[in-house]
Amino acid sequence: MKLWAGRFSKEADKKTNDFNSSIATDSRMYEEDITGSIAHATMLAAKGIISKEDSVQICTALAEIKEEIANGTLLIDPNAEDIHTFIEATLTERIGSAGKRLHTGRSRNDQVAVDIRLYLRKECDALYELVEKLIASIENKGDEYKGAIMPGYTHLQRAQPITFKAHLTAYVEMLKRDLGRLADAKKRMNVSPLGSGALAGTTYPIDRAMTAQLLGFDSYTLSTLDGVSDRDFCLELASVLSIIMVHLSRLSEEIVIWCSWEFKFVELDDAFSTGSSIMPQKKNPDITELVRGKSGRVFGDLMTLLTVMKGLPLAYNKDMQEDKDAIFDAFDTVKICVDTLIPMIDTMKAIPENMRKAAAGGFINATDCADYLVSKGLPFRDAYKATGEIVALCIKSGETLESLSLDKYREVCELFDEGVYEAIKLENCVARRGM
Repeated sequence: MKLWAGRFSKEADKKTNDFNSSIATDSRMYEEDITGSIAHATMLAAKGIISKEDSVQICTALAEIKEEIANGTLLIDPNAEDIHTFIEATLTERIGSAGKRLHTGRSRNDQVAVDIRLYLRKECDALYELVEKLIASIENKGDEYKGAIMPGYTHLQRAQPITFKAHLTAYVEMLKRDLGRLADAKKRMNVSPLGSGALAGTTYPIDRAMTAQLLGFDSYTLSTLDGVSDRDFCLELASVLSIIMVHLSRLSEEIVIWCSWEFKFVELDDAFSTGSSIMPQKKNPDITELVRGKSGRVFGDLMTLLTVMKGLPLAYNKDMQEDKDAIFDAFDTVKICVDTLIPMIDTMKAIPENMRKAAAGGFINATDCADYLVSKGLPFRDAYKATGEIVALCIKSGETLESLSLDKYREVCELFDEGVYEAIKLENCVARRGM
């Protein structure tokens, strides 16, 4: 029987039931739903709203239900309207009228709101740990090849010499910012909506501070209307997850490029690559391509949530049932991407000789050549112009800055001497910048 069946004279159409059901999505919150209900029942007894005997019966039975769902001896009914209805119905079936007292002073609106906060709080912690592991993996890979010199790029054109470690460190910084955003979003989410009721609280003398404390929340929502209708935390988390995917996608794009024969800066382990059905020579970086592609999926989840919430009047509306599909999918997608990238990066091999060869071309030490002239007293703009003329001369004669004779240098500017070759040596260029 539906929790709301008393008002209606006939059963809902099967299509209505199927369309209205959220059990396929929210069943993953069974543990949080039971945890919230135990806290609520404990508070009701403490305030004398239900008897301590009923509270003990409720809490004991709920703990048994949670254990049985976890070990598979109790299967969640796919025909139930939602996980909250299923658990309450199972509870009442087992302990009778005591189970019917659990919902005193509570609505499904604040019940759902507390469940999703509890669940996403756990998801934040799990993702935080994964991102920390990814950071460690990237840092270890940088340390493994810390002496490898490669070209740094702007506009995907060779720009200045850097180290492979310096390049990877940029992604470490991005991911550390992601950790900060994740922690901030979790903190703002960690407020209990339990006790908000349907929208206007309850006439029972409940203790919202007690349930908030029992559930590990920092405080409880001051506005009961906002308590049941707020999904800002979903929007914020989806935004954080989207930014994480931007960073993972950028890293993936670079690895795809680096794996190509045109670059060949890195090689992925065979265990994290795939082949072609028709071209036997192929070794494809499919993991990174999938991460790059899945970023669009997470961005779509964010847009779903923004669109669902943008026009809703206060307080709760059924549209908000769509929040869980989107935010759960976003977390699932980011977690599997991070979890798969970690061992892929751990086993990835860099090819320093190819990086060094690429760094030797493209005149990426031209800025250092100009700086050398500045050290001789020439204004930077004049030094910049002279170095540009030298680069043009090298291109015309097929030379590099390292191979060009000192006589040719001095034809452009008499301030050049033998010291220019030390100044433009790639290792020195990198060392002076602390890379």
